[in-house]
Amino acid sequence: QVHLVESGGGLVQPGGSLRLSCEASGSIFSAAAMGWYRQAPGNGREFVGAIIDGGGTNYADSVKGRFTISRDNAKNTVYLQMNSLKPDDTAVYYCAYYTNSGTYWGQGTQVTVSS
Repeated sequence: QVHLVESGGGLVQPGGSLRLSCEASGSIFSAAAMGWYRQAPGNGREFVGAIIDGGGTNYADSVKGRFTISRDNAKNTVYLQMNSLKPDDTAVYYCAYYTNSGTYWGQGTQVTVSS
């Protein structure tokens, strides 16, 4: 079993920054691939970005150049640094832990971008 806890969400003005954290615990491999997704009201869950074993990353086109994913394997934590935030980035952000048998999800953290 894998348990994920996100934190760091909140209200920020357009153009501002936030850093989300996702701490994993349980039966985990510290360098496993992990990802970030988001879901805005009325929309489906969409891919934001992911980080794989070795540190490689990939991002959705909508956040490329603004968002950065990193990890601290010693802390079993993955981060999502979000810069130049836009109102369209408003959503609940979820952390994902990928395994061969499926994906584990965190409970989500709300990010609201508004003036």
